[in-house]
Amino acid sequence: MNQISVLMTYPMFTNLEKLLEKHYNLLRLWELKDHEQEHFLKANADTIKAVVACAEAGINKKMINLLPRLEIVSTFSVGYDKIDLIKCRERGVKVTNTPDVVTEDVADLAIALALSTLRKICGADGFVRKGLWKMGDFCISTKLSGKSVGIVGLGRIGSAIAKRAEAFNCPVSYYSRSRKLNNDYKYYTNIIDLAANCQILFVACALTEETRYIINREVLDALGREGILINIGRGLHVEESELVSALLDGRLGGAGIDVFENEPDVPDQLFGLDNVVLLPHVGTSTMETCTEMADLVIKNLEAHFKNEPLLTPVL
Repeated sequence: MNQISVLMTYPMFTNLEKLLEKHYNLLRLWELKDHEQEHFLKANADTIKAVVACAEAGINKKMINLLPRLEIVSTFSVGYDKIDLIKCRERGVKVTNTPDVVTEDVADLAIALALSTLRKICGADGFVRKGLWKMGDFCISTKLSGKSVGIVGLGRIGSAIAKRAEAFNCPVSYYSRSRKLNNDYKYYTNIIDLAANCQILFVACALTEETRYIINREVLDALGREGILINIGRGLHVEESELVSALLDGRLGGAGIDVFENEPDVPDQLFGLDNVVLLPHVGTSTMETCTEMADLVIKNLEAHFKNEPLLTPVL
């Protein structure tokens, strides 16, 4: 299948690139300057039949229009909000993602963020490294065990977070589009009510038009001065300016954040806050999970070009 060109939109996992190079003619879009990309796509339009996208860089309507022979977009991520699904559906372009394999890592990281924020682990580490321990004890923090947990979105990842929270004896409640029947967690039909009745709020839903900025000023104020927000979903779930304002004003107790509204740009105001933990979108970044994700991307492409059923279809 080396005659088939596969366009990769962004640098991802090195092993994935090696696998793609082994089976296809791999084209790396990110190696070109912005003003060169359109000409490059036009020049290779007759051979590009697949695009490998990711959470950082998907494929928009303009790019799809430039690729008349495009057949499939296989994204190295669970989320597909950076892919124009409407245009793909209109063109008959198939779309796949990598669900399930990322669930455990993202849920682990969500709990790690909660622990790091509540126990001030990053600050304590810096306290030791700077030699400040010799001058006195580190400040008092607060525990995770027993705190009430609210989860926005009780899908695969949300359910995995809930299971982990239960191990810390945390009562769990959730908000989603509909009640889930396979659990005993308290269900809220209103996200404001959920935020008002939990101490730690995890954002774990898919990004859609309905969930864009689902965490706004009203939600943050309901969570309150002692509340902690943990976002391992997407940056656009949270109205970032309102989050910054709530933290600076002391209307929110703290936050653990792995995803941002305009990645890789992060609001400077957050850097000096000791009640905030900031991560560079690493929820799925373990060798084990990235390897499984890469294998799934390759298997979906192979299935498509062999006219076999896709393993994890979105469209």
